[in-house]
Amino acid sequence: QVQLVESGGGLVQLGGSLRLSCAASGNVFNMYGVGWYRQAPGKQRDVVATISRFGSTNYADSVKGRFTISRDNSKSTVYLQMNSLKPEDTAVYYCNANKPGWPNYWGQGTQVTVSS
Repeated sequence: QVQLVESGGGLVQLGGSLRLSCAASGNVFNMYGVGWYRQAPGKQRDVVATISRFGSTNYADSVKGRFTISRDNSKSTVYLQMNSLKPEDTAVYYCNANKPGWPNYWGQGTQVTVSS
């Protein structure tokens, strides 16, 4: 079983930056793909960025060029560097660990609020 803990959220002004971290328990984290998702009030949870176990990345169009996902398997941690933040980036951000044929795991979420 994998336990995920997100951190790094907070309140930031328009154009600011934050770095989110997703720390995983266990020693099999490098076998999992990881995604960052976000959910704004009254909206569905949407994918923001993903990184495969091999390091391949994908981004939602709305964050391309502003957000960067990375992983450090030695620390069992995935990061989401968020630059040029906009009010529409305000949401609870969740990380998800996934591996084909195995259950998905979710963290508890971290709030990001961007003020204008």
